[in-house]
Amino acid sequence: MSKLTGTCLIAITLVTGHAVAADNAHHEFEARIQTFKLPLDKVNFSDGINYNATLGFTTGIGSGAYHYPGDDRNTVYTISDRGVNVDCKDDLDIIGADICISGKIFPVAKYAPSIFKLQKQGRHGWNLVDVIQLKDASGAQITGLPNPFTSTDTEAAYNKNGLDIGFDVNGLDTEALVRLSDGSFWLSEEYAPSLVHVSATGEVLERLVPAGIEDELDAASYQVTGALPAILSKRKLNRGIESIAVSPDEQSIYFILQSPLANPNATAYKQSRHVRVFKMDLQSKTVVGEYVYVMDTPDTFIEDNSTKQNDVKISEMVAYAEDKLIVLERISKTTRLYRIELEQASNILNTEWDNIVTSPSLEQIADLAAMEIIPVKKEIALDSSLDIPGVLPSKVEGVAILNNSELFLVNDNDFGIDGSDTQLINLKVGKQFFK
Repeated sequence: MSKLTGTCLIAITLVTGHAVAADNAHHEFEARIQTFKLPLDKVNFSDGINYNATLGFTTGIGSGAYHYPGDDRNTVYTISDRGVNVDCKDDLDIIGADICISGKIFPVAKYAPSIFKLQKQGRHGWNLVDVIQLKDASGAQITGLPNPFTSTDTEAAYNKNGLDIGFDVNGLDTEALVRLSDGSFWLSEEYAPSLVHVSATGEVLERLVPAGIEDELDAASYQVTGALPAILSKRKLNRGIESIAVSPDEQSIYFILQSPLANPNATAYKQSRHVRVFKMDLQSKTVVGEYVYVMDTPDTFIEDNSTKQNDVKISEMVAYAEDKLIVLERISKTTRLYRIELEQASNILNTEWDNIVTSPSLEQIADLAAMEIIPVKKEIALDSSLDIPGVLPSKVEGVAILNNSELFLVNDNDFGIDGSDTQLINLKVGKQFFK
């Protein structure tokens, strides 16, 4: 737990909307939105001669969200990603100087990815009551710096002066979370990509990575196990395991990638609509299911005006029954929530589609039916552009189920690099939402 300072809660607004579903049922949506700011740091970028800029950053708490069913509806957990980072290709626009060529600048390099506990107090809205920073067994904070991979791609890390600060074998780029009844957390992570088991106090207990790359992290100060399918090492850089969910009986963990794999190459990632969904037996930590989720095409996201398939992303997933989940699919301005079911979908685990030499790959095939693959059943539950146009912020990445008629949503503000704030949303969805 860390000391809480500088919290600022502002501007609660109420917006309503409605949608008519395919079955002609009338669904009301009501959103209560709260702006949240948690100052992080002010950083001066300067070489003393040619450029001088000071930027203030706010903590991004909205990469994922979870409501533990054993808590009351007024308690949620959220999570940050790896911390403030600026792509080298954007440094001139953001910093005012070109200080690196390829990789990421980490202005607050010692930032520890963290879990945040929020509690809602009547009309006063959500308050931050706890920050759980990730750490190793010795208590040393985990950073968000990249890992030293050789068998899968990684990226260089630079400080505010453009100097290479190297890799961190312990580093994590966390994206989503669930909490279990024993108080521990499971997190999804993008670098490896991996699943990370964390104690109630933030200690990393174990990291599950794709089989075959565990030796590249053998210097980590926590346990690393190659328990995930090896094919996951083909993830596109920064498009790893974005979302994680747990079944109501806590027997199963579900996880999904943000995008199709770069399998066999980046061209396949850019053009494919096939994202892999996995199911893991929690007790044995064994993956038992792998399914195909078919993403929407970019032209259907009218507000985003995109023609690039790889602009479409999966940003969150939450289970409401065994093998039944809500999936958040988005570009930026449009948020779609889909109900999906795994029961009738083809389980492709340990088939030819997990073999990196299979050609064409799963990501390259156009017709799943021709390959006798049944994708997961997918049904729209909310389309923000139709149901509550202009209400939700960009980059909604966290969704939690508070009860059978209310959701909690949160956006990723990218640590305020462009001045964006975190928005906390209570969204009433009606009892037909989980059908």
